[in-house]
Amino acid sequence: MGFRFLLCFFFFCILVGGFGKGALGLSCNWGTRSSHPLPPNIVVKLMKENGFTKVKLFEADAPALEALGKSNIEVMVGIPNDLLAPLASNVQAAVNWVSQNVSYYISKYGTNIRHVAVGNEPFLKDYKDRFVNTTFPALQNIQAALIKAGLGRDVKVTVPLNADVYESDNDLPSNGNFRPDLHDLMMSIIKFLSDNGGPLTVNIYPFLSLYADANFPSEFAFFNGNAAPVVDGSISYTNVFDANFDTLISALEKNGFGSMPVIVGEVGWPTDGDPNANLQYAQRFNQGLLKRILQNQGTPKRKNAPEVYFFALIDEDMKSVEPGKFERHWGIFNYDGTIKYNLNVGNGRNLVAAKGVRYLARQWCVMSPAASITDPQLSQNIDSACTYADCTSLGYGSSCGMLDAKSNVSYAFNAYYQTLDQRKDACSFNNMSVLTTLNPSQGTCLFKIMIDLGKHEKKVSSAGREQNLVMAVTLIFGLILMLCGFY
Repeated sequence: MGFRFLLCFFFFCILVGGFGKGALGLSCNWGTRSSHPLPPNIVVKLMKENGFTKVKLFEADAPALEALGKSNIEVMVGIPNDLLAPLASNVQAAVNWVSQNVSYYISKYGTNIRHVAVGNEPFLKDYKDRFVNTTFPALQNIQAALIKAGLGRDVKVTVPLNADVYESDNDLPSNGNFRPDLHDLMMSIIKFLSDNGGPLTVNIYPFLSLYADANFPSEFAFFNGNAAPVVDGSISYTNVFDANFDTLISALEKNGFGSMPVIVGEVGWPTDGDPNANLQYAQRFNQGLLKRILQNQGTPKRKNAPEVYFFALIDEDMKSVEPGKFERHWGIFNYDGTIKYNLNVGNGRNLVAAKGVRYLARQWCVMSPAASITDPQLSQNIDSACTYADCTSLGYGSSCGMLDAKSNVSYAFNAYYQTLDQRKDACSFNNMSVLTTLNPSQGTCLFKIMIDLGKHEKKVSSAGREQNLVMAVTLIFGLILMLCGFY
């Protein structure tokens, strides 16, 4: 009996350990502003295989919400800023939005929606108070709509805020408080969130600190940097993330909300579009952040790691380039789900690339050898191509910044050609271009071939996956029970 018990216990541990492998509780942002987005079912598989159990969407994207159905991935679904005004002025509009974008996907697809993000950084200084008067009323109306739908206990509201809603004297975290022009509004929002069990969400970007200030100590942006620490009383801050986060905690403490739960809604590092946006820096920053999450390491003011959403999962070639060209390159993965750089995601496991991706034909549009770089029409053709397609990798210090003049032209032509699905007329720049089957990529500069959205693997239904999983689990547990002599 002793041997049988040990054997039984051994198989049970294998079973439990196998199903738990990779369930690391990582969170990410999934943006969908891409000319050729990965099919949502492939993205969901990508998240699950890399241990992401929570995802934030910037809008109620129907294909994404459907694909997330019965995946057990927790979802934060966003409301774009341009919807705040109608939602603020009309309760019925909020009721309709919740019905169409929350209740519907929960009931029909089993999508595990747990948060609604009302707006996205609505108080950003660049918006010049455009959303100041509509954010809080929209938040109140969405909360009322969730309660009316019977979801008030299971789905919580929040407002993702930029870190510029708070500040500190002498850059010391302990002096943190909310901006005077927003103080009263922030108190109303925070109290409302607290009363309804919702978290406060803040986006923190060490990269932007480095990008905005040429004198910013670059080492202070990283978790293992060697910059001189910021000494705040008995605390020495060795990185800007901790200092920024604790400035917010100090602001909350000063105003009577010291125990308010805080989510970091966005944090990451881009890989292109700026000299500081590169693979080496991104790997260094994100690996340092991952290590802290896996070790449950918090900040001096909050010892446990906050819930952190990596920004972002995948590159987006159609995203706005404000405030910089790097905006399209925040992904941990490339546009097609391939791995940019290695990350250890815990238990000795590295990132896994997307599976089942299909591409357009292996051909590129490049500048014709017979064309002249001095042709007066060339500049107009390049401007036209880069207005429609993504040429943000061509800038100074970027991955394609080292190309010569003709290769620059070829990159622009090919970006346009691929974005237009390799249409025949898309490689016709006044007889200045030709097609080639020789890959023109050079060094770090990738001449992309776009995803073929019509040739992907057939989607396996959620119901089918659930049924197969249940059958497998039932069979394995049955064998264990027989081995243990329970029947």
